[in-house]
Amino acid sequence: MRSCGLSVCLFHRGDGCNGLCKSKEAEIKRINKELANIRSKFKGDKALDGYSKKKYVCKLLFIFLLGHDIDFGHMEAVNLLSSNRYTEKQIGYLFISVLVNSNSELIRLINNAIKNDLASRNPTFMGLALHCIASVGSREMAEAFAGEIPKVLVAGDTMDSVKQSAALCLLRLYRTSPDLVPMGDWTSRVVHLLNDQHLGVVTAATSLITTLAQKNPEEFKTSVSLAVSRLSRIVTSASTDLQDYTYYFVPAPWLSVKLLRLLQCYPPPEDPAVRGRLTECLETILNKAQEPPKSKKVQHSNAKNAVLFEAISLIIHHDSEPNLLVRACNQLGQFLQHRETNLRYLALESMCTLASSEFSHEAVKTHIETVINALKTERDVSVRQRAVDLLYAMCDRSNAPQIVAEMLSYLETADYSIREEIVLKVAILAEKYAVDYTWYVDTILNLIRIAGDYVSEEVWYRVIQIVINRDDVQGYAAKTVFEALQAPACHENLVKVGGYILGEFGNLIAGDPRSSPLIQFNLLHSKFHLCSVPTRALLLSTYIKFVNLFPEVKPTIQDVLRSDSQLRNADVELQQRAVEYLRLSTVASTDILATVLEEMPPFPERESSILAKLKKKKGPSTVTDLEDTKRERSVDVNGGPEPAPASTSAMSTPSPSADLLGLGAAPPAPAGPPPSSGGGGLLVDVFSDSASVVAPLAPGSEDNFARFVCKNNGVLFENQLLQIGLKSEFRQNLGRMFIFYGNKTSTQFLNFTPTLICSDDLQPNILGFITKPVDPTVEGGAQVQQVVNIECVSDFTEAPVLNIQFRYGGTFQNVSVQLPITLNKFFQPTEMASQDFFQRWKQLSNPQQEVQNIFKAKHPMDTEVTKAKIIGFGSALLEEVDPNPANFVGAGIIHTKTTQIGCLLRLEPNLQAQMYRLTLRTSKEAVSQRLCELLSAQF
Repeated sequence: MRSCGLSVCLFHRGDGCNGLCKSKEAEIKRINKELANIRSKFKGDKALDGYSKKKYVCKLLFIFLLGHDIDFGHMEAVNLLSSNRYTEKQIGYLFISVLVNSNSELIRLINNAIKNDLASRNPTFMGLALHCIASVGSREMAEAFAGEIPKVLVAGDTMDSVKQSAALCLLRLYRTSPDLVPMGDWTSRVVHLLNDQHLGVVTAATSLITTLAQKNPEEFKTSVSLAVSRLSRIVTSASTDLQDYTYYFVPAPWLSVKLLRLLQCYPPPEDPAVRGRLTECLETILNKAQEPPKSKKVQHSNAKNAVLFEAISLIIHHDSEPNLLVRACNQLGQFLQHRETNLRYLALESMCTLASSEFSHEAVKTHIETVINALKTERDVSVRQRAVDLLYAMCDRSNAPQIVAEMLSYLETADYSIREEIVLKVAILAEKYAVDYTWYVDTILNLIRIAGDYVSEEVWYRVIQIVINRDDVQGYAAKTVFEALQAPACHENLVKVGGYILGEFGNLIAGDPRSSPLIQFNLLHSKFHLCSVPTRALLLSTYIKFVNLFPEVKPTIQDVLRSDSQLRNADVELQQRAVEYLRLSTVASTDILATVLEEMPPFPERESSILAKLKKKKGPSTVTDLEDTKRERSVDVNGGPEPAPASTSAMSTPSPSADLLGLGAAPPAPAGPPPSSGGGGLLVDVFSDSASVVAPLAPGSEDNFARFVCKNNGVLFENQLLQIGLKSEFRQNLGRMFIFYGNKTSTQFLNFTPTLICSDDLQPNILGFITKPVDPTVEGGAQVQQVVNIECVSDFTEAPVLNIQFRYGGTFQNVSVQLPITLNKFFQPTEMASQDFFQRWKQLSNPQQEVQNIFKAKHPMDTEVTKAKIIGFGSALLEEVDPNPANFVGAGIIHTKTTQIGCLLRLEPNLQAQMYRLTLRTSKEAVSQRLCELLSAQF
């Protein structure tokens, strides 16, 4: 409202304002004058009538919107709520929605006024009250009205306009405070609003039910048949039947989209009649998409296509009707050449998902030429990126060479923003569908040549692993990389690959005079001065490998190692390698050299770190499910079966050997699948940090984890399919946790595999686990139990992750949550007298032993709740110890297998400032820090 210091003043001209303030200073002066006038009016002896009060409150609201602070007038606005005039009540509610804080002392008066309006049965006043509740949307509002609004919503005498407002208001409260909206008898009644005659009520109710059904699917599963029935009536109606809700000849497009999204919360209907009716609806929508447009306006096509794309999303979600899937694919194929960029983008995005279905994969492949053409000619980079995604999704053994070649061709001119992603996808496809591994080696070397700057370490690590693990490709790889290094300009990644492969297998091509040992050494050393320090270190390791492979070049290599540029190198790593390698080549016998510098053993196989990096870049939902579905559809690709379920046993590793080239196998993961017996069919890699594809932590799981710091029992995670409950008990350094997995659907969970995954910080010598396996099949509506025995060996900070993988309705599900095993669980409370407490407190006075945190209270500062949380945290609550009775003091001992750590805590609340000061003293700094972090998050 302000521009260059000018603003329009919505005050009466009779009040002395010309209508415009000519500068910022003039505006401030005028505002201050008006505020003084309004303040005097509110404090005057003469009572203001409703109109005057409304006028001045409205002025205050406008002044606030101009950016000025308002610190009075709140009570006058609250008084307006009791008026029987609509305009006065409206301004009062508007002021409150914008200016009143949820912690205001007036909130009780406001709540009373809102309750009176909700009980008045006046639809206008009820609407204003509901709009205010939704606008504020605070937790306090939810606590006050979450139980009242459902009653208004399902009451028989509530007018349609109020029902709409009530549904949307309840939706707002549920989104902000889902735990405060009670499920009850009203849930079954609200579902029947889908049959309401007023389409506005149906639209609002559908939005509410969709959100509620995502968390409580069983409560609202009866909505499926009603949604299908309502959708059928809309789809089969003519544009004249729903005149008030027809948008450019498309009947009720917003409601249709919402109903289709609601149906995506559930699997295909089990009732044949409902399923048949839904299939008819979807066929009708696909048929209407083929009809000539009834209007040339863009609004018509937008509304029509919005319904179509949502219908296709539902078809893909159900993945059960081959005919519909193929028809959807063909319809999307028509959009691939549409003149509208947005439609081309959406078509490519939807076809990426269709490519993962066994029913439509072949239909998607028929559009390969169109997609390749889009990759070459499309102007919009986001559309080109979706084309890359689709080529990746539709790739299989039959078309892999063509797709990889096209991606490599496009890579030379691709936008810099998507080059890294294309490199990862080419590397994955080249390996996954490599029948001849010489083709794979050529492809990766070509990839490095074209886009070396975007080839990550995971890619060239992977080449080396495959070459080392496959005897049949080692000679070819050595020859090819030797030829590639002869180019005048080589990317550094190619030098790394060449150095490693020639250091291991250069002897396989040394018989050719064109690639004799000396020529190999001179070729590599010619690149030495152009490389970075890590690459030079790798090349020095290659040189010492040459000493073992080719004794005839030993003097030459020793001269290089003996040179001042190596022995006196400014870099410590290079200097140390040169000194040690020179000494090794001088004093070691031939047998010792052969032992120390023997050929690297085959690497153990794991999940590909390239694939893991792509998932991290793109998000788990865009890659994980697609890969697993495609793997299930074609288990014989590359001769590899579906990976075995993860187990809690540690992965075996080969016998240790000197990996002088710096690419040693990563330490074994605490939990993962055993090595695959396939020769390279699956994407596996020793360079990844985990042995299985683990989904990122589920949304909201961190909040649930925090709630378990001070309690041992409850629901840890819940979505529309699965519920995970916990019941735990701990004593000294031992614990036992019962994990309950509940199937909330009526369909079996297959290959149900929970896995406990620990970071490197939680090795068995820190935290030990013994888990009992669970049945891999969980029946619909059933619950299975898993027992985990825990031993705390030493103090720790990280919590283990529980990863659950299973198949539901043919779809791969992957969920990860943090398991609430925290250091305070091994607390044993200790009672202490006041004198003993402060004596021990003074003993722990070193700066390293104390951690203090001053923080703002996130929850209401209730004394009883605070006591309960400190006791739940594990320490003893010591009464009458602190001189200030408002403070809280606790003591306890952390028990581990190796030691016991005493802990003293002091929590000082400041009610006026709404802040806490927490001080923890223990004999170990890391323990103090961790306990302080955990406890601070509770208040």
